[in-house]
Amino acid sequence: MRTLLIVGASRGLGRALAEGISDPGDTLFLVSRTPPELSVIPERVNSHWIEADLRDPAVPSRIVEALEGRALDVFLYNAGIWETGWTNTPFESVSPSELRDIIAVNLTAPMLCAQALLPNLRRSSPGRVVLIGSTCGWENESSPLVATAGSKFGLRGVAHALREVGRPDGITVTCLSPGTLATETPLRAGTEPVIAEHSNRRIPVGDIVELVRTLLRLSPASCVKEILVPATADEGI
Repeated sequence: MRTLLIVGASRGLGRALAEGISDPGDTLFLVSRTPPELSVIPERVNSHWIEADLRDPAVPSRIVEALEGRALDVFLYNAGIWETGWTNTPFESVSPSELRDIIAVNLTAPMLCAQALLPNLRRSSPGRVVLIGSTCGWENESSPLVATAGSKFGLRGVAHALREVGRPDGITVTCLSPGTLATETPLRAGTEPVIAEHSNRRIPVGDIVELVRTLLRLSPASCVKEILVPATADEGI
């Protein structure tokens, strides 16, 4: 029986992870601004919702309070936002407040959460951290989203440094960077509808769930540093 925490769990990939990575007997904490769909959680998983706006720097303390001193086996940070209307809005027209929000949610919040949760992770054997990045945080991806790309590049740096912080306690840290996901197709629908509609241009959420489940099954002797998962049809990466 494990204790798992998913930050960014209400929809899309977060919803799929909430549905797909916990097992009967586990305790699952879900952090999101809007209520997650608890009906998708497997039976006999003890689930708890923590309502939170990740732009608020007080959120990590509230998460720690909700854990009530539990050992934390899995900390998965999935939350992420990007420039709205980016296809029609040039970078110079993006508001400073939106740029600050993107950095706060994509980069500052995972650092603050990891810092606050280290004592709980150290009580586990072993503690595992998975940070969901993006292909736009890699060198060859041609994204024009300046704040998003910058924050996702930064998240990779957080993962590398946090790994060294956790190494003495056996805490592993992985940054998993997927390409474009078919988030509108739920996990239970499987992969075939996604392939039929999008060919190889979008990734089924089930592929990412399967990768995370594999990470969580590894022995304490293995640490997967990074996983880059572009869609097969993605060019230039």
